[in-house]
Amino acid sequence: QVQLVESGGGLVQAGSSLRVSCAASGRTFSSYASSYAMGWFRQAPGKEREFVAAVSRSGGSTYYADSVKGRFTISRDNAKNTAYLQMNSLKPEDTAVYYCAASVSLTGYSTYSSDYNYWGQGTQVTVSS
Repeated sequence: QVQLVESGGGLVQAGSSLRVSCAASGRTFSSYASSYAMGWFRQAPGKEREFVAAVSRSGGSTYYADSVKGRFTISRDNAKNTAYLQMNSLKPEDTAVYYCAASVSLTGYSTYSSDYNYWGQGTQVTVSS
């Protein structure tokens, strides 16, 4: 079993930066962190969950939604079993609950939530104008 815990969310002003983290635990993840692709999704009030960014097992490949490309950076530290999402130049429309997800089956990355096996509880990010 894999557990994912997000942290680092908060209330910031437009134009600010914020980094959210995803700490993974569990016997299989701790032993085989590089076997899991990771992704970040977000869900704003009244909207469906949407893809934000993804990183491959090794961290060598990343992919971003057009809405965050150039502003957000996804990364991972397999030695620490942690994934990160650095968010710069935040906009009010970035306000959402941000979810971390892990997939044991992906060899690259995916923008589809159904491809991810494990999910965290989410962390709230609020950007004021």
